[in-house]
Parts: sequence; structure tokens; C-alpha cells
Amino acid sequence: MFHLIFSIPSWYVIARFLIPLSMPIALKILLSLLVLLASQYLLVSRFTSGSIFAPEMPRMVIILFNWAFSAVLFLALTQLVIDVVALISLIIRHPLEIAPGIRYLAALFAMGLATYGVQQATRVPALKDVTLEVANLPQAFEGYQLLQLTDLHITRLFNASWTASMVKQAMSLNVDLIVITGDVIDGTLENRRNDVEPLRGLHAPDGVLAITGNHEYFFEQQAWTEHLASLGLDPLLNRHKVIARGEAKLVIAGLTDASATARGADGPDLTQALAGAPENAPIVLLDHQPKNARENATQGVDIQLSGHTHGGLIWGFDRLFAKPNNGFVSGRYDVDGMQLYVNNGTGLWPGMAVRVGRPSELTRITLTRKK
Repeated sequence: MFHLIFSIPSWYVIARFLIPLSMPIALKILLSLLVLLASQYLLVSRFTSGSIFAPEMPRMVIILFNWAFSAVLFLALTQLVIDVVALISLIIRHPLEIAPGIRYLAALFAMGLATYGVQQATRVPALKDVTLEVANLPQAFEGYQLLQLTDLHITRLFNASWTASMVKQAMSLNVDLIVITGDVIDGTLENRRNDVEPLRGLHAPDGVLAITGNHEYFFEQQAWTEHLASLGLDPLLNRHKVIARGEAKLVIAGLTDASATARGADGPDLTQALAGAPENAPIVLLDHQPKNARENATQGVDIQLSGHTHGGLIWGFDRLFAKPNNGFVSGRYDVDGMQLYVNNGTGLWPGMAVRVGRPSELTRITLTRKK
């Protein structure tokens, strides 16, 4: 069913774009097969790599598959617009004849947009500055800066070279603390060991803290947690860390992912994570998925940092991501007095590496006292 859904844009392109074109039937069949192949990238990944989450193909092949699928998707959407306009013209009795040149322009537009979208998805992210206000922030933490990294999905696509460039960019920011809110990897430790090695270069005065995302639980989560800890990523799983500036305190708490229990691991427990935390200290919570934000807000959390949604990937598609995440997809939200920030992601799942209007980000978060 999953692969069938991904093939729908291809069937639409074949029926409404390729078949009406004036060209030899053999060429139409060949192009139709290529369009269908583009839609089955994940099926190819399953048979060549054993997993749709970590394609172990050459990076350029992964990029080409993502470009081809994105081009088909954008062409299907463009053709749908053409068809809707043509249908409306029939209804109002002013039928339009769609010239062949329009179809070719639609194809060029789709391929160009796919090129842009894949480039945006696979680049090292640009810096995004975000300021979050905290009502009870001690003066000693005024201007405190965190760097949030999330959804790196280190793979053959986001490989050692990409990771090293991202780390170099991150370290140039000189923040007080680095937090990583899950989905660091896709793939086994054996396959990803070299790709994650550059993470050893991440460091900050108050440390590098990391939680699990849902993808860690697809690939030897415990082994990965231990290995990432050896690189300097301190696992903050259902526990907290207190950062002190003299007598002033700031609590950073972290949860395991909501999917953990389905994989036989400990699920998120905010009560346990905050046990023993100093009273009246501001609480910054790391929770990979934003969907439990309203529940977390009831336990005195001041700020929640999440990822998981990739920002919806494409502007306008965020509505597809909204319902399973309780309406939280991208950016800042006020949730019953708690500030929620949903990060678009530093990388993203290589199964659909395209971004249009939802850019990846290195997110520098500055804390300030609410006036």
C-alpha cells in the first residue's frame, strides 16, 4: 500500500501528460517505465539495502532518485492545475485548447523546481536565529544561546563530508549549549560509523545533549546511544541536567521518543525526567515529536524544542503533517503559556529529500526574559 500511494503521481503523469503527447508509442512506453521507476525509489531501496530508511546506494544515485520522484510529483501537480483550468473552461462554455508547448513548459518547470528542491534539501543549512521569551528567566541567563540540531538523518546522502561541513558551521557560532533533538542517524552502526565520526567535533561550554527520535529505534537504539555518547553526545533520556550561573539555575530535560515503547524500550516520562529538578528554575524540554506539547505544558515546562516534521517539506503540504502532530509542524507556537519551537530539521529522511519553502536550519535560540 505504501509503495502504491507513492506511485499515484506517476500514473497521473502517464495518463494526463505522456499519453496525450505526439510521439512514437515506443518512446511513450519507455518514458512511462522511467516515470514509474522514479516512484518506486523506496521499493528499490528495500531490495538493494534491506531498508527504506537507509538506502545504501551511492550518494549520486540517491540524489537522482529524489530528483526524479520530485520532478514527477511537481509535474503531476502542474498537470492537475492545467486540467482544472481546462475543466472550468468547459463548465463556463469557453473551452480552452491546451497547446503542446504548455505541456513541455510544465515539464521544464517541474524539473527545474525539483532541482531547486533537492539542492535545498541536501545543502548544509543556513543559520536561523530565534528568540524565545521566558517569564522567570534569571538575569544570569539573559541572552543564553542554544544551538538546536535535529533530524540530521546521517546516511549515504548526509554523509561524512556533509556532517563535517555542518559541524564546522555549527562550531563557528560559539553558543553556550548544543542540543540534538533526535533522528541523528539512519542505518546500522556498521554502515554509519565513518559518517557520524565528525560529530566528535561538536562541543560547547555547557555540553552537547541529545535525545532519541523515532528513527533511532529502527536501528539498534541502545548501541547507537552508547556510540554517540562516546563521540560526546550526552544522552538525556528521561532525565535532566542543571546548568548553573552562580545561584541561578536552568533545567534542560530530555525525553525518549514517543515510539520507544513499540520497540520494547522505555517510553517518554516527563515526571521521571524532572524528578529532583530545582524549583522555580526555567525548564527547557527536548522532545523529538511535538504532538505531546499540550500535555508537557501542564507540567511547568517553559520551552519545548522539537523536530520530526521536517517542516512539512513543501510549502502547502504542511497540512498533511498537521493532524498526526496535533497541528504543530513548523516554527514557534504558544501552547498554554509554553513556548514550542518545531525545527524544520538540519537534514531529513533521504526517502524524500526535497524542500520548497520549508528550508533546513541550524537554529540558534537566544533566551530572554519576558517583559
